[in-house]
Amino acid sequence: MDAPLYNNEILRLAASIPYHERLIEPMASSEKRSPICGSRVTVDVNLDAQGDVAELGMLVRACALGQASAALMARHAIGKSVGELVEARDALTAWLAGERDDPPDWPGLDVFVPALAVTARHPSIRLAFEAVADAAAEARG
Repeated sequence: MDAPLYNNEILRLAASIPYHERLIEPMASSEKRSPICGSRVTVDVNLDAQGDVAELGMLVRACALGQASAALMARHAIGKSVGELVEARDALTAWLAGERDDPPDWPGLDVFVPALAVTARHPSIRLAFEAVADAAAEARG
């Protein structure tokens, strides 16, 4: 592993989480927790008439990797369909598990290349993507 696990980009992302407050009346919410480190991410969503994410709110209590992942997810989740969010979650999971060579087609996820070999950190990286996919699916009904 050439790059440090907690590099400047990870730390910058961790300090810049958008939508960092819960929604007052979300259509659905999902909380995910990593049993390894205790990181926790709660995501609230409201969908528009087409079923795409219109509003997003989060509560992130996670390590720097979990925070950085939540920031990347939140920056690009607005306007995404449930299918796109499920696809991103599944692609991230497969990439972290070594089942695919390239990072998922979601901006910025290549920042986690140094974490690929540190499997204990994978659950916290997946939290926000798992929570947003579940919340959006629940909101869609």
